[in-house]
Amino acid sequence: SMTTTPASTTNAAAPAPTTPTIIYSNTARFPLGQIMATPGALELLQETGFSAAALISRHVHGDWGDLCEEDRTENEFAVTRRLRILSCYRLVDAARLAATPTEKRSSLPTLWIISEADRSVTTLLRPSDY
Repeated sequence: SMTTTPASTTNAAAPAPTTPTIIYSNTARFPLGQIMATPGALELLQETGFSAAALISRHVHGDWGDLCEEDRTENEFAVTRRLRILSCYRLVDAARLAATPTEKRSSLPTLWIISEADRSVTTLLRPSDY
């Protein structure tokens, strides 16, 4: 037969776990180096109202933007090695991006962020500036 022990009051008063659950990490995945922007990139950001800081944050945290699976994999590989990292952001709202077929997305306002292989510099540019 099972023996029941009286519920101890010490359990109820036990302190909450001291290690909080990490919901979001703002740890940069690689060094950005000096951050540069071409005049064309600055113009595009101004025209579209997108924030350079927000896009740089996405880039450094590994949200590569509108890339195919192969390019994503290449970036993931590049993070841990001395290889160039390229993110591609379409400067339109989520609904317009979703409504645009993949093969037509290059016609949308596009900003690239490239971190050089040696991590000395990260550049914001339009594809046409490249």
